[in-house]
Amino acid sequence: MQHAEGPADLVIAGGGLAGLVTALEALRAGLRVTLVDRDTPERLGGLALWAFGGMALVGTPLQARLKIPDTPEVALRDWLRFGELDPGDTHPLQWARHYVERSRADVYDWLVAEGIKFVPAVNWVERGRFGEGNSLPRYHIVWGTSRELTRRLIAALRAADGGGRLTLLHGHRVSALEQEGGAIAGVLAVDERSGAEKHLRAPVVVLAMGGLNGSHDEVRANWPPHRPRPERMLNGAHPFADGRLHHWAAEHVGAQIAHAGEMWNYAAGFPHPFPHFEGHGLSAIPCKSALWLDHQGRRIGPEPLVTGFDTHWLCRRVAEQARPWTWHLLNWRIAAKEFAISGAEHNQRIRDRQFAQFLKETLLGNHRLVRQLQRESPHFLVDDTLAGLAAKMNALTRSPDVDPAVLQASADAFDANFARGASLQNDDQIRRILHARQWGPDRLRTCKPAPLQQAGAGPFIAIHMQLITRKSLGGLRTDLQSRVLDAAGEPIAGLYGVGEAAGFGGGGACGKRSLEGTFLPGCILTARAAARSIAGGR
Repeated sequence: MQHAEGPADLVIAGGGLAGLVTALEALRAGLRVTLVDRDTPERLGGLALWAFGGMALVGTPLQARLKIPDTPEVALRDWLRFGELDPGDTHPLQWARHYVERSRADVYDWLVAEGIKFVPAVNWVERGRFGEGNSLPRYHIVWGTSRELTRRLIAALRAADGGGRLTLLHGHRVSALEQEGGAIAGVLAVDERSGAEKHLRAPVVVLAMGGLNGSHDEVRANWPPHRPRPERMLNGAHPFADGRLHHWAAEHVGAQIAHAGEMWNYAAGFPHPFPHFEGHGLSAIPCKSALWLDHQGRRIGPEPLVTGFDTHWLCRRVAEQARPWTWHLLNWRIAAKEFAISGAEHNQRIRDRQFAQFLKETLLGNHRLVRQLQRESPHFLVDDTLAGLAAKMNALTRSPDVDPAVLQASADAFDANFARGASLQNDDQIRRILHARQWGPDRLRTCKPAPLQQAGAGPFIAIHMQLITRKSLGGLRTDLQSRVLDAAGEPIAGLYGVGEAAGFGGGGACGKRSLEGTFLPGCILTARAAARSIAGGR
């Protein structure tokens, strides 16, 4: 059954952060907007509703207060070096420059004006294995997590809807773009509950449907053949980010999908204890002080795996292992201070803006989260002895892979560094931990190096980890106005791409690696650019 809908000035396919910001800015410009979202009303906002809320921002007042001498020039140097962008790839390069030059004004200042606050600290992430990543701290955390950000923008969206200019369609999927006379004329939307089709008329369509990494078929099809790929992965995106609309636009209107093989996955995921969909995983923020072991309980090396330096490299190393899982070996002391899970769901104190409790858990340890995972997840194993832990590890994987003697030897070899005294330590993980602790916010969340088997630090913990998919770094190729480009590099009249659908700008602004925290701002920047262009072209 088909239904006709009244015309709008633009139709937006996708109600994630990029779609919300596009709609908000378009409404404020006086346009009539139809926003089509596949999910239920309470999940409007997509992954942003569940995200942690970290943002890589350049030259902010918060950085200045902490005496961080960041500039767009410094940030661009870091970005291009770490992302390994092709010097001939014009549009991603343009978007990278636009990001570092405009993230202060168009993201930080804009959000502050919307009532958003940031945690009064700037974290230093993705430093690079050899210092080629973030040369300065620039990871800002939204106070209230991305859930607070999303809810405030939804409230602003409703407040901007003067005269009923906003139509919200939940539970609908844009299945096709419609054209008349070679120009965009709207979309065909399908009610996913009833199957009914609706023709939504508009001279402009904005594709904001997210990336491709929610579909493991897409992930496998796009995985670069020269890179190792584990046989099993968890899904940290969402099944709705399936790439179908990307391919429709490419096949029927000539859009270009660029860099689909570049992905921002995470190396330390484990199954969600209460999954929202099949294969749903949580991404742990790995403990710097944990030993990262292979399936047999041997420390992966010779260069140890340590988080906070190069996530892309960590994923490659994990994918190279003989089994599609690894182990993190730590103790309760380490877990209480360092263990965290990415996202709003498990960062209650920041999410609910409970400052006193947040400060207490930061200083005294987040024992609450550790106990929660011990109760809820069979992949979070706790035992008083390494031999007992090895037995539980084997029971979980239904294998005899972990020899207790091997696990003991891995712990003993690391602990031997401390028996020799600090002047004779020669372990790269210890060096990296000491470097991380030089920066105050990281020192608060990173243990002073100590033996794993230190008296009173137990019990021991082993976490069963798998690679987890997350973001598509590639996407539809767009120009600086967020217009989708054809094979000749010309804009397709009336068609825009924003957020992850456009590879956060240009079809891959981050290149091969993100400086981390570039995704939420990338959604905002591309969405605001699209809205300016659409409003200016009326």
